[in-house]
Amino acid sequence: MPISILIKPASSMCNMRCKYCFYADVSEHRSVKNHGIMSLGILETIVRSAFEYASDGPCNFAFQGGEPTMCGLDFYKYLIKFQDKYNTKKIPVTNAIQTNGYCINDNWAKFFADNNFLVGLSLDGPKNVHDLYRHDSAGKGTWNTVTNTASLFNKYKVEFNILCVVNNIVAKKGASIYNFYKKNNFRYIQFIPCLDSFDDDIVNDFSLDPKCYEDFLKTTFNLYYNDFKNNNYISIRTFDNYVSMILGQHPECCGMSGVCTSYFVIESDGSVYPCDFYVLDKYKMGNINTQNFSQLAKAETAKTFVKQSYFVDDKCKKCKWLQICRGGCRRNREPMVDEKLSLNQFCTAYKNFFSYAADKLKEIAQIVYTNTKTT
Repeated sequence: MPISILIKPASSMCNMRCKYCFYADVSEHRSVKNHGIMSLGILETIVRSAFEYASDGPCNFAFQGGEPTMCGLDFYKYLIKFQDKYNTKKIPVTNAIQTNGYCINDNWAKFFADNNFLVGLSLDGPKNVHDLYRHDSAGKGTWNTVTNTASLFNKYKVEFNILCVVNNIVAKKGASIYNFYKKNNFRYIQFIPCLDSFDDDIVNDFSLDPKCYEDFLKTTFNLYYNDFKNNNYISIRTFDNYVSMILGQHPECCGMSGVCTSYFVIESDGSVYPCDFYVLDKYKMGNINTQNFSQLAKAETAKTFVKQSYFVDDKCKKCKWLQICRGGCRRNREPMVDEKLSLNQFCTAYKNFFSYAADKLKEIAQIVYTNTKTT
């Protein structure tokens, strides 16, 4: 049985102070804000339990934060040792990490390359955009440091992609940001909509306006489409997933599936939750120190979390784009009303985008299908 685990080895600790950080907000809404650095004992328990659960694999380990590099490079060297020790069945293993890139040096980059880590690097476009909200602990911009990290990754041939948070400023500069990535040969990009606080009455200057997001989707899709047609394909995860869905495949991005799954998000104290966006007390499934993954998967908390996502609004049922939109990510359907999820806050943006882009998405899908059949 395959297993995917998302580990937060440094809890909510971070060496940067991004103004829109969703996990800083999550940690403010639970009884213990920061669980500190994960012990090697808990890491070993996770690895051992994962291989006991995954009968034939694959076994996928991912690390996020906070900032997951704050636990130090030796932590990940022990990860590899534990994986070698407990993977007695030699099942496939993948390792991935999402980092702000702030403390990466040659040693880190070489380790990632030597151990086949897939790395996500957070970089919100050119300096004037990135430095607006991605600050260090002293309040200074971090663009120079992060772009130096990208150079190190290229030097050591680390497999990495770019993660860009689409806040309201980014959304207004879609073309310049896309062209910045293209110019710098960043060819694998994730655009993640900025999340507001669970306190839904708070609106910030970075809060993503639905109309701005609609314009951003249209602008970046046009550039993506034109480059694809000109044999200069640049991967944008959202659009790639829409193409895959048109081809009848399941989206690999969980927020595009329409219903939630309960994967395993593990905080540094061993507490387990069903989703990265919901590492909150009321969604705690248990603790890996006292329960195995089979037991955790059957937790009532996990079952309830998944069941809540099955609700489909009547407006969605009547929408022509339901099969490709599927209601969008649950986190954008908060707050719940009468124990039911709301319409996605970007509903209108998605409707207008699909009306605008559907024919071109189908055209790309047909080209991909034809190329697949002839190779």
